[in-house]
Amino acid sequence: MKIYFTLVLALALSLSASAQRYSIVGKIQEAGSSNTIPNATILLLNDEDSSQVDGIISDLEGRFELKEVREGDYLLKVQYLGYENYFRSLSVSQNLDLGTISIRQEDTDLEEVTVQARRSTSQNKSDTTLFNADAFKTMKDASAQTLLEKIPGVTSQDGALQAQGENIGQILVDGKPFFGTDVRTALQNLPAEVIQGIEIFDQLSEKARLSGFDDGERLKTVNIITKPNRRKGQFGRVSAGYGTDDRYLAGASINDFSGDRRITITGLSNNVNVTDFSSDPNAQDNARPQNGVINTNILGMNYTDTWGDKIQVTGSYLYSSRENIGQEIRFREFVTSDDSDQLYDEVANDVRVNNRHQFDMRLEYDIDEKNRIVFIPRFSARFETENSDFSGETSNGSSLINTVENMRTAENRDFDIFNRIFYSHKFDKPGRTFTFRGRISENWNEDRANRLATNQYFVPEPRTEIINQQINRDRSGSSWETGVSFTEALSERSQLELEYEIGNRLNDSDQLIFDVFEEDPTQPEFVLDTTLSNTFESKFLTQETELGYQYQTEKVRMQAEVQYQNAKLDNTQGFPDPFELNRRFESIQPSLRFNYQITENTSLNFDYDTRANEPGLRELQPVVDNSNPLQLYVGNPGLNQSFAHRFRMRFRSNNPETDQSWFLYAFSSFVNNTVANSSFIADEATEIQPGIILEPGSQLFSPVNLDGYWDFRSWSSYGMPLDFIKSNLNINAGAGYTKRPTLVNNEYGFNNSRRLSTGVSLSSNISDQIDFNLWTRLSFNNVENTLNPNLNNNFFNQRARINFNWIIWEGFIFRTDINHQVNKGLSEGFDQSFTLVNMSLGKKIFNNQRGEISVNVYDLFRQNNNIRRNITDTYIEDIQSNVLQRYFMLTFSYNIRRFAKGTSEEDYRDLMDSGDEDRRGGRRYDNL
Repeated sequence: MKIYFTLVLALALSLSASAQRYSIVGKIQEAGSSNTIPNATILLLNDEDSSQVDGIISDLEGRFELKEVREGDYLLKVQYLGYENYFRSLSVSQNLDLGTISIRQEDTDLEEVTVQARRSTSQNKSDTTLFNADAFKTMKDASAQTLLEKIPGVTSQDGALQAQGENIGQILVDGKPFFGTDVRTALQNLPAEVIQGIEIFDQLSEKARLSGFDDGERLKTVNIITKPNRRKGQFGRVSAGYGTDDRYLAGASINDFSGDRRITITGLSNNVNVTDFSSDPNAQDNARPQNGVINTNILGMNYTDTWGDKIQVTGSYLYSSRENIGQEIRFREFVTSDDSDQLYDEVANDVRVNNRHQFDMRLEYDIDEKNRIVFIPRFSARFETENSDFSGETSNGSSLINTVENMRTAENRDFDIFNRIFYSHKFDKPGRTFTFRGRISENWNEDRANRLATNQYFVPEPRTEIINQQINRDRSGSSWETGVSFTEALSERSQLELEYEIGNRLNDSDQLIFDVFEEDPTQPEFVLDTTLSNTFESKFLTQETELGYQYQTEKVRMQAEVQYQNAKLDNTQGFPDPFELNRRFESIQPSLRFNYQITENTSLNFDYDTRANEPGLRELQPVVDNSNPLQLYVGNPGLNQSFAHRFRMRFRSNNPETDQSWFLYAFSSFVNNTVANSSFIADEATEIQPGIILEPGSQLFSPVNLDGYWDFRSWSSYGMPLDFIKSNLNINAGAGYTKRPTLVNNEYGFNNSRRLSTGVSLSSNISDQIDFNLWTRLSFNNVENTLNPNLNNNFFNQRARINFNWIIWEGFIFRTDINHQVNKGLSEGFDQSFTLVNMSLGKKIFNNQRGEISVNVYDLFRQNNNIRRNITDTYIEDIQSNVLQRYFMLTFSYNIRRFAKGTSEEDYRDLMDSGDEDRRGGRRYDNL
């Protein structure tokens, strides 16, 4: 018996020993410096036949970890673009820490190596696409945004930069936040020439990154990887210009990089609608909005550093002062309960001065290998003054129903404080973790306004009403939330998570309206209007318990979760008529996530989740808002939570050999109890609340819960190089459908809209002497209303853009930016097409060619215009806004380039002369 027991024990120990697995960790660094190498490829090869056993990419700090390595002899290979391959023999019988691995730059004779081959543009790593910046040619002084817009799948939609069908939410530089969520400022403050690579990915929430369990919260993120030899020095750009009609622009962006410590300072002052410092004065994008004429002053700073070995900190501060002089023409067709027409025309003017301070910070403290703290504070303050007026009239298509003349002056102040903290602990047992998170926020809002309105009603008999009011609104809000999660490994491939979360939101809103009587203008009398005044408080307490399971292999990752939520909504009105309304909600919220790495460069992701959303303060507060006396609004304290089912699919594929890439994206949501606006159109004078009369033809809007909301959006992109013209072609298409439930005079219906779009872009990849980007997009839209077929409509929009830059001869540079827009099917007077042409001719000056003097013209043919259509659940509207039109400007600009000793002049000249490779008949053969 003892012999059998000994044999069994020996066999078990043998099997245990053979199953023992170890880890290999290390850090990749540039030889001769302290610059770390992110995104280096680390391969673990079989010592006998050099077949690949495992592989990984170094992180943004150059670190890597190979897990689950069996005992044996191996060959470690490290490779990175532009550096010599590194080899090292390893014998694994325990966990190995290889320390710092230094790799050297390749010494390449460009005169001898002229291989006719294309640089590989990109590669996929799980849900991340990495693009090689050297594979996309730009002008010498181009910005990071110019480079980014050449990348397949990156477009500009409705004034926002999009990547792979979604708005870009933040920019990272070497993995660290850069100017918070201000995407444009971040991109315009980095020159393209310092960029090694660009990563596009969906960043998970802080909680998900610490716990390892995806909670569905994602932010489309662009991470800019800088060249190792461009991480120490000063670089930037300064510009100043003056033109006709006293137009002016002065701005500067200066970066001081010294390894981990990086400081960026940016400033701007202008009256030509530029809201972010731009390296291209001709650019037509969100940095030059088309709503009004804007004077802007900006001062910003971004700071990044590592304090000691354990603390990483990033912070940014931005001050902005903007004056917007706006004019708008608006035409609305309201949804009615029959085939009758309810039309509204409005002409509005306003002057707004907005001063804003914003501070963002992120502090990461790695206490040790097992404990980590992340603290993220944010503060903002906004001060705004308003001086506005509008004239509006409602008609049935043939005769007037009512009109309004409204003037308003106001001063508004907003303060917001938002703090988050996270703590994570890893236990000795792999897969066992504990995560704590907390959030606390405070906000205050104070509005003071005076309004004078003259209303005329023509049904049933003509009469005039004058409103003279002083409006005081004070709102405050506070919220807190805390949660803990615990994960436990069930096996090498599966993990379990248990989570609990509790949070509370408290909002308080007081609105006091005073009627002003000016019988004696020197001593006006203020009388509280109790019908329009209100004090209201809303509390929302939630508790959530969640159980999750995760399973993953080399190619598949699956996660399923189920969450139970218990919510308590307490609404209390203190004035004029005190009441309390308490609600309780319970919901089960399942989610499922599936990721499949089909091949090394092809992946498929699918998400399904559910979410309960509480109504907002304005939707709950039962006070009448008569900002437009013809269209009143009142909140509804009896609203329920809405419950949404959301589906999302992403497919990525690229071929590194041919540089062809595919991206597909689809999103759909079904919402029960969605908060929609109901509208009531009065046929006769109707008392909607004690003392408040809705005149004939006027409307009352109020939020209600309705079922049947459905939204679907899809987007696809295909990119490929066109070698015969050294350019990149990108084709995209999209489809969308939105079904909006509506309630009009207690009749239930839907406002449905469909959209088909397609586009094509062609960007040059020729040299740094000539650069162009051509694109056009077409959209076909259909609107269908089930209550009033008169609102059924088809409309078409086409946008086209040509951006062309050419260094003609001896430093003379020509730039032009042409934007053409066609509208068809909009309301009468809004079907306008126009062509906006910006152009400049400049001359590079100084021996280093870093200075430039240029003559610029904006809107050469004086055709600039801004027309847009909005579709809601209660109306369809077309809007035309005033815009900045033609001016000429003389501009001087200077590029600052001063890198560390040993890299400044020589490397800079190599960088500037890189276009010569093409003129020699070939280029270097580079791989990612």
